[in-house]
Amino acid sequence: MPNPINQKNILLAVTGSIAAYKAAELASRLHQAGAVVDVLLTQSAEKFVSPLTFQSVTGHKCFTDADLWGGEGHVVHVHLGHTTDLLLIAPASANTIAKLAHGIADNLVSITALAVTCPIFIAPAMDAGMYSHAATQANIKILQERGVIVIGPEVGHLASGLEGLGRMTEPVEIIHQIRWRFAQHGPLKGKKVIVTAGGTQEPIDPVRVLSNRSSGKQGFALAQAALDAGAQVVLISAPTALTLPTGAQLISIQTAEEMKSAVLDQIKDATALLMAAAVADFRPRKKSVEKIKKGTQLSSIELDPTSDILMEVAKLKPKLNPNLRVIGFAAESENLIKNARKKMEEKHLDLIVANDITSPHAGFGTDTNQVILLFANGKHKELPLLPKSDIADKVIEILIGWLSG
Repeated sequence: MPNPINQKNILLAVTGSIAAYKAAELASRLHQAGAVVDVLLTQSAEKFVSPLTFQSVTGHKCFTDADLWGGEGHVVHVHLGHTTDLLLIAPASANTIAKLAHGIADNLVSITALAVTCPIFIAPAMDAGMYSHAATQANIKILQERGVIVIGPEVGHLASGLEGLGRMTEPVEIIHQIRWRFAQHGPLKGKKVIVTAGGTQEPIDPVRVLSNRSSGKQGFALAQAALDAGAQVVLISAPTALTLPTGAQLISIQTAEEMKSAVLDQIKDATALLMAAAVADFRPRKKSVEKIKKGTQLSSIELDPTSDILMEVAKLKPKLNPNLRVIGFAAESENLIKNARKKMEEKHLDLIVANDITSPHAGFGTDTNQVILLFANGKHKELPLLPKSDIADKVIEILIGWLSG
């Protein structure tokens, strides 16, 4: 699935706040994501950033109040308002929020906000006392009741030197919010997709665990791709250092048994299960209540097998959810296709994504992977070395094809 922001017309309005410097990064990131970005600056915003800055990062003219009163001023706001897919005001000052709430149209940004027929997002930025003031809160409530999406603000260090709620949300998070909103009407709208990710951890003692080298990157990429297609995504994840994709519901687990319980609970009303997690095959037979000291004579750790989650799903699927599509993953170090095909047949999978973990730049911890897609009909397709996000897109495209075919 392409990034939902790609080829969208986004109108970025920048108002008077020290956070205006973040708007330049925001415009640049939106442009890099494939959006067509036009920028409006209020007179106050021009005190902090220049029109040339935005023209440089977007490749488009930056509009100011001078354009409103120019020769074509009577139509510029109408043209901008009717050709954009989203109006984003970031940072949104208390003054501009008040104008929007009460329909005041005395500059290019506020008059354009009245002319647009698209969704409006605002990212407030101001001192904490200003944001918490009853007047500002009342204005924000008015805008929310009209359908305006408010992103942030966050708690942090403010220009006044104080700490509090009023710091503009970071550009990357704003873009995640926009990306999710644009994806709401994708081909998987109304479909629930479960994704598992990360390497499960089986405790040895309160400090140590039996685990593997999985980073969770492929699972998180699958979750993002499903979100981009409009799905309701439940991400069941072992501990990772990754950021939750905006819009996904996270169920945090640690052990294989916890993951099994979460999966079996969630598949009842799901459309698909994408089992990308690296589930531990064994767990310690006994967990030490106290930390095992370094000097302890520990010659061995007795292990028991963990539950085979996909096998459990295969047994329960006919009764719980016979239409569930199940996609598995196989990380192998030898006989890749043979071992993956065996796993696929034993667990009645619709598709298995197999990769050779001994290949360079592929497998655990990397941003890229090289996989073979094996289908239930006996066919297979080899993919070149790709970013894990691209592999996720390929898998989701297959799922979309099944559901629309």
